[in-house]
Amino acid sequence: MTDAVFEQLTAAAYVRSPLHSQERDWPETNCYLDVWIEVLPSLGLPAEACLAYSVTQDFEGDQFTFFKVPLEDLEALYGLKVTELAVYDRVENHVQQQIGRGRLSLVEVDSYFLPDTHGVGYHEAHGKTTIAVNRMDFESRTMEYFHGLGLHRLEGDDFDGVFQREDHQKPLPFLPYTEFVKFPDVRPSADQILKVSEELLRRHLKRRPAANPVAAFAREFPAQVEQVSMREFGFFHLYAFNTLRQLGANFELFSSYLDWLSTQGRGELEEGVAEAKVISSTCKMVQFKLARAVMRKKFGGLDEGLLPAVKAWDSLMQRLDRAYGEGNSGFEPVASVAGA
Repeated sequence: MTDAVFEQLTAAAYVRSPLHSQERDWPETNCYLDVWIEVLPSLGLPAEACLAYSVTQDFEGDQFTFFKVPLEDLEALYGLKVTELAVYDRVENHVQQQIGRGRLSLVEVDSYFLPDTHGVGYHEAHGKTTIAVNRMDFESRTMEYFHGLGLHRLEGDDFDGVFQREDHQKPLPFLPYTEFVKFPDVRPSADQILKVSEELLRRHLKRRPAANPVAAFAREFPAQVEQVSMREFGFFHLYAFNTLRQLGANFELFSSYLDWLSTQGRGELEEGVAEAKVISSTCKMVQFKLARAVMRKKFGGLDEGLLPAVKAWDSLMQRLDRAYGEGNSGFEPVASVAGA
């Protein structure tokens, strides 16, 4: 029975995906997608190909859609079958069983015990996050896991803490949500992946918001920020993560998707890449302004700061419609935030 899904990988020698480069506006995205950004290249598969769903992101009133690659897209593109793992024994026992079968387990754990969150939450704050376990050894109490910006290692008390063993054992109000991944016997070819990815883009374009979600957010933004400013400053980080960060990171990844399509010889998409990057960089800039506004209690002009992203979303969707879509009935470009 193997003790690792990817025997050739070790945390010490691991090289992260370019999609997690520190040169990007948003090196980290969200815990679930960050796992796939690293796991897919470890399988020899292009992670960029699964990012077509990004166009479906909407403003949900209090947040932007928490973007996660649809499981049906993973199966259509790569032949990966992701299924919920029923937990009736200790979680680590199930994970070990799946590793022995060559399957990857994705588990919700407490980030308090994850060394890669050092300086952010490690041994300081408790929070739910998703990891994918590559290697585990009960005797040495060690584990290597995909999370955040790569492949990491933990040991000792952190191993016990993650799985709530020994001194950390306590009754659980509910069991952690866990999935496992079945790999295909034959991996799809690059041509197959490209063809399916473009089909998914056409499908997702039909499912995108009928009205500009960035403009909808801009209308609500100033009032929301005033409410945020009345809370303790830590709440600012939660708000920014679920609004500006989710929007910006989503479209920075979409720019990488369009760039990937372009490298596959699929038309002139450079302007679309640039428009998606405008959304990303605008969100990063406005997040800095938001932090200052919350501290100074001055909120004027925040919605106007989003205008480049509003216009870029309109232009990008029109460009994609011409290249891949059949149009979206009822969609009209937004000339300004005030008129949206």
